[in-house]
Amino acid sequence: MNKYIIFRAEKDQPGWESRKLEHTQQLTRILTEHFDSSNKPIPEPGYRPTEFIRVDALHNPEEHGYSTHYRQGDWEVSRVETYTPDLPIGEFDVVAICYCKYNPINAPLQPMPERQVEESQKLKVKSQN
Repeated sequence: MNKYIIFRAEKDQPGWESRKLEHTQQLTRILTEHFDSSNKPIPEPGYRPTEFIRVDALHNPEEHGYSTHYRQGDWEVSRVETYTPDLPIGEFDVVAICYCKYNPINAPLQPMPERQVEESQKLKVKSQN
């Protein structure tokens, strides 16, 4: 099932002045979005989206993408709305909007797992060099 999941801040949540769309710098309540094709259920109230963090002193481009660590985030889902298309011809089977409240926690940083690259992808990269 292809799901488009949007995590959005509830009204009157802190940090509104720094949440901007990258390309226009307009204010937004969107915190993050996920494209999910797994069979996992849609997030429910109480779920906390993962926060990805880069610790510059520990960043190694051979080992990491952008982020070096992750942790359970400070935003907590408070309610969820789902929308399904009338006809099953679109890219997504469901669109979910997860409204979140800022509820900070002291979650520990976890190192990003080692990258998993399939052998066929490694061969493709080698042949391009």
